[in-house]
Amino acid sequence: MSAPEPTPSADNPSTPERSLNFIEQIVEEDLRTNRNGGLPVQTRFPPEPNGYLHIGHAKSICLNFGLAKKYGGKCNLRFDDTNPTTEETEYVDSIQEDVRWVGFNWDGLYYASDYFEQLYQWAEQLIQENLAYVDSQSADEMAKQRGSATVAGIETPFRNRSVEENLDLFRRMKAGEFPDGAHVLRAKIDLAETHLIMRDPVLYRIRHAHHHRTGDKWCIYPMYDYAHGQCDSIEKVTHSICTLEFETHRRLYDWCIENLRIFPSRQYEFARLNLTYTVLSKRRLLELVKGNHLAGWDDPRMPTLCGLRRRGYTPEAIRAFCDRIGVARFNSTIEMSWLEDALRDDLNKRAPRAMAVLKPLKVVVTNWPAGEVDWLDAVNNPEDASAGSRKVPFSGTLYVEQDDFMENPPKQFFRLGPGREVRLRYAYLITCQEVVKDASGNVVELRCTYDPASRGGNSPDGRKVKATLHWVSAEHAIATEVRLYDHLCRQPNPNDVPEGVDWKTTINPNSLEVVPQAMLEPSLAQAAPGSQWQFERLGYFCVDSVDSKPGQPIFNRSVTLRDSWAKAQQKAGGQRS
Repeated sequence: MSAPEPTPSADNPSTPERSLNFIEQIVEEDLRTNRNGGLPVQTRFPPEPNGYLHIGHAKSICLNFGLAKKYGGKCNLRFDDTNPTTEETEYVDSIQEDVRWVGFNWDGLYYASDYFEQLYQWAEQLIQENLAYVDSQSADEMAKQRGSATVAGIETPFRNRSVEENLDLFRRMKAGEFPDGAHVLRAKIDLAETHLIMRDPVLYRIRHAHHHRTGDKWCIYPMYDYAHGQCDSIEKVTHSICTLEFETHRRLYDWCIENLRIFPSRQYEFARLNLTYTVLSKRRLLELVKGNHLAGWDDPRMPTLCGLRRRGYTPEAIRAFCDRIGVARFNSTIEMSWLEDALRDDLNKRAPRAMAVLKPLKVVVTNWPAGEVDWLDAVNNPEDASAGSRKVPFSGTLYVEQDDFMENPPKQFFRLGPGREVRLRYAYLITCQEVVKDASGNVVELRCTYDPASRGGNSPDGRKVKATLHWVSAEHAIATEVRLYDHLCRQPNPNDVPEGVDWKTTINPNSLEVVPQAMLEPSLAQAAPGSQWQFERLGYFCVDSVDSKPGQPIFNRSVTLRDSWAKAQQKAGGQRS
């Protein structure tokens, strides 16, 4: 399912203000009725530090921090670090960096582990009020007794342990007397509940593992469903916003808060982001990293924020994308083109222009004065007059793109061909007079003449020249590596694979093409890591922040430009020669 039509962006003053999303409507009604007793709007972004954030998390970041900002409230960053076997400080650090990069800062920095003692005391309170008990069955046994949507659960033989016995066992669990899996603490609710999650859910489990913050102090850890609401309550979160998969968990969230008689935080759910041609599952992304299918979490093909940043995405583009897709109650899949368009729109305004030839074809200008170099004025960004201009050298030997020449061009092809005249950007009109081939019949050189009266690309007699090509001077060009990135997956929805088929078979084998020796204009020799450029007629490119060296920039393609010839070619089903 594709995304709904976009609403006008708040970042664009030329469009009317977009309508309120359903969560904003809830917040405004709560403020109108003073539902929270005068407390300011308080939200939180609660990632688990078990991986790197991806574009789906950016939607949640923008929503939570954006609500707090819009309504004069606060937003905390809280790490849900209740599973020590999967969580690492590396992920904590990367998450903080990514939140700042997207453009937000938190009002409070917290961890679920900050509240472990309080959560434990509340668990004892539930035991004392006969609302929780220690179960000594295995996980498989409990799963069998839980029942189904149409069959009630079966009472465990340990459900009616006395309060005293439960307290004793729970305290001994905390003291480390039992191995992993020996016991769990379960809420005592109702085994006939329609919602399976309410059939005596597990609140605590034993896990002898080193925690990235608390070390070996604890060997029992709260389940997310138990810790989530209480952490919200401690921080007086007024609007706890989760994705739709947690909708069925809301009853347990409310049950814990009501029975502990603590601050009544409330949970609301919105549709998570699904994006075509990629995966947004941490588990699957971890598969790609650990299986060496990609170069790491920051591989520019990854949908992680660090991968997008390395590829050349800007925080402004990410925020504009999140604003455009909006907040809805129902899941849908957003076209990758929406994200790419957001980047094009942003970089079109900010990225300086340069000329680069990815697959060089040599052009010798036969009537050019020997040894002469003409330094031409080139506009840095036609969308920004303040960006000024630069000088580019023109000489008698040039490089153009191989794809800009066809020996037998079709009618729709307006670029170079035998006897054809084209305009060179900022330079002159040239006409192809001769085609030089190697022994195998491959075109290796074009011999052309130029019109001296056409400096700047103007036709002196008003003759019409349809094509304008980019080029670089062979004498002055710098040779460097350029990486052309494409979609991670080759089918729109890699999650829709037949049962028994490995989803990784959908990985696009052509997601990266390395051009070892592209030819770039000399102004790019000192391009800084992370800097973004538009290679004219080719796309937007970013200097790789990891592999580039001083004087030897490596460029990553962030996104292509729209190519009218490629579209015509695709429509006609033709191929370039």
